[in-house]
Amino acid sequence: MRLLLDENVPKPLHQALSAFIVNHEIVHLLDLPGWSGTRDESLYPLAAAEKFHAIVTNDGRQMQRSREVAAIAASGLHRIEYPHKHGGLSGMGLAIATVAAGLPGALAVLEEADGQRLISLRSIDPTSAARLRVIDPLVDPPKFWISSAN
Repeated sequence: MRLLLDENVPKPLHQALSAFIVNHEIVHLLDLPGWSGTRDESLYPLAAAEKFHAIVTNDGRQMQRSREVAAIAASGLHRIEYPHKHGGLSGMGLAIATVAAGLPGALAVLEEADGQRLISLRSIDPTSAARLRVIDPLVDPPKFWISSAN
């Protein structure tokens, strides 16, 4: 499957995906001469003409614009969206983790799809409370915990 990463997809995400998605061709729009700055209404038909199967984007507003939705529908391309709401290194880590966790399953669905699909990869919760469980064994000792105070 040929995947086109939209212009808004950070280049480090392209590098990460290329490292572990090995049975698919992954191309970043910025690596295609003359494609930079292509509006979405033109991008989808152009990508379809160039035999891409899906576009990966983090443009959540795309599906709220009638002309862009019409271009997506007419192209027949699959659309894979992921959230990228946080900046900096943490935001990049969350984006990479979200796509790394969700893209293999999405590709499996697309390989068996009998028509166009729109997929939204779910985010990985960025809050520490959701990602970490911290136990103070002096306050809440786990079962069989041997206390040094004994």
